[in-house]
Amino acid sequence: MAEDTLMLNISSAPVKFDKKTNRRPLSSAEKWTQKKWESKRKAVFEPQESSASKQRKINQTGQQQTHKQKLQSPRSPSQRSDNRDTEENGDQREKSAAKSPSKVKTLPKKASEEHGDHGRPFIKTSSLFRNNPEIPDVLSPAVNQVKETVFTSNTFEELNLHPHLVATLHKVLNVTSMTSVQKKTIPVLMSGKDAVVRSQTGSGKTLAYGIPVVQFLQAMQPKVKRSDGPLAVVIVPTRELALQSFQMFQKLLKPFTWIVPGVLMGGEKRKAEKARLRKGINILISTPGRLVDHIKNTLSIAFSAVSWLILDEADRTLDLGFEKDLTVILNALNATGLARQNVLLSATLTEGLSRLASICMKEPVSIHVSEGSEDTVEACPQAAPQALSDSYAVPERLQQHVVVVPSKLHLVCLAAFILAKCKFEQRQKIIVFISSCEAVEFLLALFTAVLCVKPSTASTKHTSTSLNFYRLHGNMRQEERTEAFQEFSQCKTGILLCTDVAARGLDLPLVTWIVQYNPPVSAAEYVHRVGRTARIGAQGSSLLFLTPSETAFVDVLANHNISLSEMKMEDILATLMKDERFKGRGKWDSKRSATAFEQEVRERATVLQTDFENYVHANNESLQTAKSALQSFLRAYTTYPSSLKHVFHIRSLHLGHAAKSFGLRDAPQGLGSSITTNPANSKDSKKGKDKAKRPPKKLTAKERVSNLMRSEFLSGIDGESKSKKKRKKNKGQAEEEQSTAE
Repeated sequence: MAEDTLMLNISSAPVKFDKKTNRRPLSSAEKWTQKKWESKRKAVFEPQESSASKQRKINQTGQQQTHKQKLQSPRSPSQRSDNRDTEENGDQREKSAAKSPSKVKTLPKKASEEHGDHGRPFIKTSSLFRNNPEIPDVLSPAVNQVKETVFTSNTFEELNLHPHLVATLHKVLNVTSMTSVQKKTIPVLMSGKDAVVRSQTGSGKTLAYGIPVVQFLQAMQPKVKRSDGPLAVVIVPTRELALQSFQMFQKLLKPFTWIVPGVLMGGEKRKAEKARLRKGINILISTPGRLVDHIKNTLSIAFSAVSWLILDEADRTLDLGFEKDLTVILNALNATGLARQNVLLSATLTEGLSRLASICMKEPVSIHVSEGSEDTVEACPQAAPQALSDSYAVPERLQQHVVVVPSKLHLVCLAAFILAKCKFEQRQKIIVFISSCEAVEFLLALFTAVLCVKPSTASTKHTSTSLNFYRLHGNMRQEERTEAFQEFSQCKTGILLCTDVAARGLDLPLVTWIVQYNPPVSAAEYVHRVGRTARIGAQGSSLLFLTPSETAFVDVLANHNISLSEMKMEDILATLMKDERFKGRGKWDSKRSATAFEQEVRERATVLQTDFENYVHANNESLQTAKSALQSFLRAYTTYPSSLKHVFHIRSLHLGHAAKSFGLRDAPQGLGSSITTNPANSKDSKKGKDKAKRPPKKLTAKERVSNLMRSEFLSGIDGESKSKKKRKKNKGQAEEEQSTAE
């Protein structure tokens, strides 16, 4: 009995707790067990572990404290099962998160507090400022730039014109004095001679031939009638230029209502044009293709009375591949046997024009306006254009700039420049030249969605205006092209994204900047692009984007007496400091050092690029649009002439970085296969539709990282090996045969 009592007293003795830790002191055996578990944990689980695995190890090491936990907080079996379910659910959530790495991951609370992410989701993107080629210093050689005097002190009254025509020039067109090209050209054409006219863009060449034509027709006796048909034919390369020339003739002919102008161009209804031709058109302005169409299919068109043939922007007409059309037109005109006056006009004359001049002209007068040249030079048509094609004249008040930007930064640099000029400055109109129609559509949708969003904070440091984007390219319907052309002409501020369809002859008022986002295919095309600004003595600026591998194009322009001044990419990107929408996660505003400022600019550029990529990858439609734009850009890049292949070669283009400039995160090797084919063009339209509806394959975390690494470090030119392509081709043929057999 005594022993039982003694045993009872020992088991029920009160437990002594440490006053500092409020815990029961461990026995020697428990201390030895704890040290053993800790040593094992350090040895085995030293690398990074997940939070769930760490928790399991801590739970295992805490088994020796089970007695204490039971004393302090006893739990029922149901509570223990609930906790087990919670742990299992946590493990399942971790597994599911690992399986779907494409979901947006947010930063931990501590990290978000440190970086001040302003509620932005954290998305892993490759750095814009790593693995870029070194930007060389651009030194434009000193050249003697060809200068042309635009205005003269001579007035139109000196030319013995009809008084009503002079009054129309003063009151309707607000023209008082002649330009240099008008002073030299109008007397020659009024004397009845053929002429080849070369003058800088925006110097008034349209009036130089328009005034003699109107003066000649209004003086004809008997009076001109609509039933006489075409008396003057004007051929222009683009629809917009045809519309602009038609509007100019409408103004000149206001006092001479019996002379009827008309325009024929693609995109319009042929039936309406045939009706106008039957009624009668005296001054016919047309694009080559549509005129050939009417020559072949319209019986009411006749050239028996044509006295004038004018080829405006003649070299561009040849560049666009209209040689056969011009041959058909010339044969139709020559069939009448009537003598006519021929005029060729352009800002740049090429060897092709010398052949054209030798075919359709008789002893032409070569007229060119530049310092040190004679007023009119009688020259052999074969030699004149070739001698003048080495040096080009640009407007004297045009400030020409070049910026060297790595491919990855092209998109954010263009966006920053647009924000700088059209959002934080007043009354700026920009024309951005792009190489393909698909790229124009892509950039229009991208900039409208990202840049036109109003800032969330009402208080901004700088006053800003809304951005107005327009587009113009050859794949648009004619109604849309005309509407965009008219709206951009009338607006006070805006951005026109266009192809080279707007590079020739268009007189768009108040354009302040010309941005060549994709370089031109020749120095002559450069001259025509920049000629959309600084017209008729006004002031304007131009900016040419080049990659580090394309800087030799500056020397090519220098060979044609064109000099550029360099603009730094960092200065353009610094505009992002004015827009709080792209504020970085760092607290760089409080620092004054140049390094801190540069770091903040880079962070904002990365945030802007991330916004672009988020838009592109938001849905399959925008992703396919971006990939189609990239493919069209690559196709256009391969079309540079052989004389410029040392500057623009597809082998020197980093395809991974080029994909980045279209908001794409994918490796370039997958671009060709990932674009769905057009079902209308495929052999089996049903199969094409099924393929287009198929959702894109989800990538694992390892595949995504490997794609990013490949995009960053590889050029992506080699692509798949021939054997792999052959295996894929054989496999596709086998599947097609099997489906056919079924």
